Amino acid sequence: MRCAGLVLHPQRDSEAAVTAVLDWAACRDIEILGIDGEIARLRCAAVPVAPEELGRRSDLVVSLGGDGTMLRAMRLASGQAPVLGVNLGKLGFLAEVDVPDLPAALSAIDAREFTIEPRLAITAVLEGRTITAFNDVAVVRVPGDRSAIVSVRVDDQPFVSYAADAVIVATPTGSTAYSFSAGGPITSPTVEALLVTPAAPHSAYNRGVVLSVDERVTLHILPGSGRLAVEVDGQVGGYVTPGERIDLCARPGAARVVRLGMTTFYERARRKLRLVDSAEIPPQP
Repeated sequence: MRCAGLVLHPQRDSEAAVTAVLDWAACRDIEILGIDGEIARLRCAAVPVAPEELGRRSDLVVSLGGDGTMLRAMRLASGQAPVLGVNLGKLGFLAEVDVPDLPAALSAIDAREFTIEPRLAITAVLEGRTITAFNDVAVVRVPGDRSAIVSVRVDDQPFVSYAADAVIVATPTGSTAYSFSAGGPITSPTVEALLVTPAAPHSAYNRGVVLSVDERVTLHILPGSGRLAVEVDGQVGGYVTPGERIDLCARPGAARVVRLGMTTFYERARRKLRLVDSAEIPPQP
């Protein structure tokens, strides 16, 4: 490894984690890059670069924060560099290590003792801009306005329509986020699929749909719908009104996440989502 990049949570205290990375790198003559506006507040020795340079110049991108920071790091890496998630938050579902384990994790990566987990993204065009989501794209009812009335079309064929508070199109990565809260299935990140899940549906048909990554998904906003916010990984990216449509497509391998074999996806899901068995079932080994 010649160069690693840092992505920091905008508010959480990341000084201890940054110091651990810099101390580890100094012993190995490895250059550490950071986004100019983020590292300036720490006055650290990382080399400031523009956001668009980080993934291109780094052999590894290290995300210091929670799941939101990890999603941003995946977007900045843009599939060019693998991403290591370091948990500074509460849930940290996507993270691989905590701060005390960081030097050992970096040494393992430098020795190529790790695996890569490809992650799927969703791309769409909204208001003339191309958007990328690693968790989900959701059309969401604006408070005080009417419900989301949305037709889901697959390869330009009508399939199902929902009246709901929101309609969520999620990746397997996003299956444990908004889609999970809305009743969607937990999906292994090794599965290549898109999940369509209605949130608080008012219609008789209230089930979600699992679609192939090779199928084009279109959300048509139907007459009678309210104005809807388009949320991209939880952030409002724009608005749509009745008569408008959003075309979505899957982009497999859009990011590469570092795994060190410490835990499996199922162990993390069970622990971090606090999954419990039915009280009628005896404890399992």
